[in-house]
Amino acid sequence: MNNCIVIIPTYNEIENIESIIRATLSQHKHFHILIVDDNSPDHTADKVRFLQTEFEGRLFLENRKEKSGLGTAYVHGFKWALAREYEFVFEMDADFSHNPHDLEKLFNASHFGDADMVIGSRYVTGVNVVNWPLNRVLLSYFASVYVRMITGMQIHDATAGFVCYKREVLEKINLDKIKFVGYAFQIEMKYRTFCNNFKITEVPIIFTDRTKGQSKMSNSIIVEAVFGVISLRLKKLVNRL
Repeated sequence: MNNCIVIIPTYNEIENIESIIRATLSQHKHFHILIVDDNSPDHTADKVRFLQTEFEGRLFLENRKEKSGLGTAYVHGFKWALAREYEFVFEMDADFSHNPHDLEKLFNASHFGDADMVIGSRYVTGVNVVNWPLNRVLLSYFASVYVRMITGMQIHDATAGFVCYKREVLEKINLDKIKFVGYAFQIEMKYRTFCNNFKITEVPIIFTDRTKGQSKMSNSIIVEAVFGVISLRLKKLVNRL
């Protein structure tokens, strides 16, 4: 059985979904894909079903009943992957902000470099972001500075959504306790990995803002991240994480 699964959550990604699937499945490394779609009104899931006939055994779909947030989509995908014994589980966006060509870079850092979590990092070698307005770059960059100050994690890109997990990490983390859905979800997964003493490595990537479809960023997601970090740290201090 293939040992690598790429989980891609979707909501109204009809403009990107076929291209991202084809690009991912055309890599030299043999990946599988799980699309977790939140009942997209633009029929993203229907396009995935059509492509499943071409990529039978490599492309899978979980179609949820409603839009329930990025974090819950990934948790759903993690549980699906663990039930099928994949050894390496990846997070990746559908909009090409994460380059599928970098998947093998993350895999190599885990498989050959012994990292338990590998982060595709925008900031580990400076600021590697293309097409983002300055305010978004500053928000993202200083969010990671803030996370380092509060949590003690020496991670340059704490809100990164391009990640490879070894199976053991997801088995150790109690996925039913994951609380957050946006930026804070990405921080929470890294913090729980850190608190369980797993090895975390960052590899540099170039992040390119989407050119098709609409961003899912909102003020509520930002607020959740700001206060969520403090909540995580307090829970750790009282041994209730």
